[in-house]
Amino acid sequence: MAITALHAAASGMRALDEKLNVLANNLANVNTVGFKRSRVNFEDLLYLVRRQPGLQNADDRYLPHGIQVGMGAKVSGTQLNFEQGSPEATNRALDLMIEGDGFFRVLYNEGGQDVTSYTRAGNFTLNSQGEIVLGNSLGSRLDPSITIPQTAVEIQVSPNGLVQYREAGQPNLTEAGQIQLSRFVNPEGLLQLGKNLYLATDASGDPIDANPGEQGTGTILSRHTEMSNVDPVRELVQLIFTQRGFELNAQSIKAADESLQTVTNLKRY
Repeated sequence: MAITALHAAASGMRALDEKLNVLANNLANVNTVGFKRSRVNFEDLLYLVRRQPGLQNADDRYLPHGIQVGMGAKVSGTQLNFEQGSPEATNRALDLMIEGDGFFRVLYNEGGQDVTSYTRAGNFTLNSQGEIVLGNSLGSRLDPSITIPQTAVEIQVSPNGLVQYREAGQPNLTEAGQIQLSRFVNPEGLLQLGKNLYLATDASGDPIDANPGEQGTGTILSRHTEMSNVDPVRELVQLIFTQRGFELNAQSIKAADESLQTVTNLKRY
């Protein structure tokens, strides 16, 4: 019946609408520091089995195929792509980029409590207390916290995450703290919070904490930020494919509707 085609095409339009939302979000964040693009995975729905494959016919031969009519498609999940973004030189001492698979640890305030969250964005700055914080709308503090005194005139961050500063009139550098990174077995299982932050989940596994350069976390490149890994050309091509697929499903609905109209009009004859 054409009613099956209506439902199948409608499910396809719903799924493609979700893909359109994801593509639009990717493009909207093309200039967001540390942003990782997502892709949409699809799966087919249940099937109406009108004839089971492998049944015997009148000649006792097994039929090579059956009659199975699909009920459409749905989104099975959105999948993060943690491919390394391109570096951008900024010449700011607290602009940091991870060359590897690690994440910076920062504190996310939820319900009055500090919760450990993770980020690939390295656009750090100092707050009024001299603490190193992420340059998002929350000013999330680096974990463990590192404080730079107001008398510091120079800040240096080494590839292994050692933060040092020099005060006016002093020839030597003073150690302020050690940046730690975290790595996950399945980073695609992280929960996206917005504000360039992620939360660990059962799907991502427990974080593996280490100093930069250890346990596969990667090293730190100072005075650089990691740009978004969104490829605008690729996203625009996918946008066109999605639009065309949406139009084809709309045509399927139109064809099914015309078939139902024909069946309805049979009573006039």
